[in-house]
Amino acid sequence: VNAKEMLAISEVDPELREVAEELIFNKNPDATEKMLELTQKEKAAIEARKNSGATEVKQKSWRDFEPKKRLEHALVNGISEYVNADVEAARQECSKPLEVIEGPLMDGMNVVGDLFGSGKMFLPQVIKSARVMKKAVAYLLPFMEEEKKKKMLDAGLNPEDFDENDDSNYAGKVLMATVKGDVHDIGKNIVAVVLGCNNFKVYDIGVMCSCELILEKAKEYNVDVIGLSGLITPSLDEMVVVAKELSKGGFKQPLMIGGATTSKMHTAVKIAPNYFTNEHPVIHVLDASRSVTVVSSLLGQNKEDFVEDLSEEYEEMREDYYAGLEDRYFLSFEEAKAQKLVIDFDKAPPAPTPNKLGITVIDSVKVADVVPYIDWNPFFQTWELRGRYPNRGYPKIFNDQTVGAEAKKLFDDAQKMMKEIIETGSMTLKGIVGLFPANRSEDGEDVEIFETEADREAGKVAAKFCMLRQQAEKESDDPYLSQADYIAPKGYKDHIGFFAVSTFGCEELVAKYEADNDDFSKIMAQALADRFVEAFAEYLHREIRVDMWGYAAGETLNEADLLKIKYDGIRPAPGYPSQPDHTEKRTMWDVVQVEQKTGIQLSDSLSMMPAASVSALVFAHPQSAYFAVGQVGKDQVESYAKRKNMDLEVCERWLSPILNYERD
Repeated sequence: VNAKEMLAISEVDPELREVAEELIFNKNPDATEKMLELTQKEKAAIEARKNSGATEVKQKSWRDFEPKKRLEHALVNGISEYVNADVEAARQECSKPLEVIEGPLMDGMNVVGDLFGSGKMFLPQVIKSARVMKKAVAYLLPFMEEEKKKKMLDAGLNPEDFDENDDSNYAGKVLMATVKGDVHDIGKNIVAVVLGCNNFKVYDIGVMCSCELILEKAKEYNVDVIGLSGLITPSLDEMVVVAKELSKGGFKQPLMIGGATTSKMHTAVKIAPNYFTNEHPVIHVLDASRSVTVVSSLLGQNKEDFVEDLSEEYEEMREDYYAGLEDRYFLSFEEAKAQKLVIDFDKAPPAPTPNKLGITVIDSVKVADVVPYIDWNPFFQTWELRGRYPNRGYPKIFNDQTVGAEAKKLFDDAQKMMKEIIETGSMTLKGIVGLFPANRSEDGEDVEIFETEADREAGKVAAKFCMLRQQAEKESDDPYLSQADYIAPKGYKDHIGFFAVSTFGCEELVAKYEADNDDFSKIMAQALADRFVEAFAEYLHREIRVDMWGYAAGETLNEADLLKIKYDGIRPAPGYPSQPDHTEKRTMWDVVQVEQKTGIQLSDSLSMMPAASVSALVFAHPQSAYFAVGQVGKDQVESYAKRKNMDLEVCERWLSPILNYERD
């Protein structure tokens, strides 16, 4: 099958489409007979044409369409191969270059928008269509600029006064920014593309944007809407800061909030009260497919009704949230400690001494080595492709009636790029592992690290990892967990591990695709970089268990069982539910010398750079398990800040998302 010759489903004859769907999806027991009947009719028609002496009809291709129709077809189907030639042909037929944009290109994008809005087209297809649009506009821009300058000369004006940033023809202007300290932007990039496809001008000012920069650029570009994105939990607090500053600065633009760590509840409870008014509401946007509807509603004629409904919804959510806090009981920190997990380390002793104590740089693992460890489910979630039961998850998603075909096409595109990356070495993997003697602290709440066994004997502590304990009351007799519970106290030879891994080279590949106006390949590269580093983490954790530490030398689990966590031990990441404080990364970076030996850096908000990076603590005891710390009380936070030698106010800011009380 030549994919470039395939018609969009909307272009297939309705009768044939209906029968094809019945046959493919097994909707009708007579579907095969119906298809055979249609085939016989077509054969008879061909014979009739032959017998009547008519010239045999050539199989028609979309390449035979006139230029404007070719452009529209290419846009709807995301085919960028012929775009420059077709745009030039269409330009020759038009009186001015702008007619090509306002005619076939916008006609095609309107079809894309309608299909996407009605669920008949999916995000990967939209981004491919956007690639065609960007390449077409890039080709036309020099002609349009020349035309504008000629008009200015004819009118006796100075062409030097020509404004290359004229954005008056757009449906609206949106500023997009990943907040200070956060380097993750794949979701923001997708939203920008989808909005661009719907004739919104998007000013994407990048990652790690300070509050001052966001406010400055919002004024400079005179935007209609501001969008903030973030993935790590410190970004939640930074978004609150930006909302407060927008209010102080008298800004009037609606504020959109998005990103993996954000939620409608956090937006309603923590961000909205600092900025929300009927003129400039604050709204959480769940994913890219909702962004067009949200921005259109914020800028449309029905804005008043939309904002009123939103205000009522968020007010109800705040009431429910605070009522829930009143109904929920938290143990005091002392009570929680008294009901901690108690492991009998005599009956269930710590894992044996690691085979490779100390620091080991991992720089010989190739991308091809980790491919078998890839979990493809988050890849499809990135592209907003979700199968329905019983076809949820990879590879069952390929059988889904709605998204299956597009998921398979996307997967094939990923395999093609992955093969190219492996062959060219355009992305590489690097990591580091640290395995050290460790014991629980005297108070039972932290873990003390020693560089050598001799240092342990001498009581020479190299570093202390501070842990947090559950405090929310449980309806069962289950213990109140802390990761410190999994490490044996003094008198036992226990150990702890750390690792940090990254995919390098993605930024350079992204820059290359950006220069080529290829958003699809750019986002695909970012999505694959994320999959590679997660697979590297899985691969390396196995190497630690089986070889470097060696406590599970006989492990024979396959890759599928690894993804189901059927092994002994855990690898919680700082900033995630079991270890919700990102600041402990600093201790890890110091102890394991991560930046010096690998180049993996930490931002001000402790986001790892490159963006495709993973870090984790490694616990070996078979009773260690993942859990969520949940919300914590002020008594624990005060103890925690003291143990970390950190100012209480600073500590509260870092732990803001999990506090069970309002900060002063």
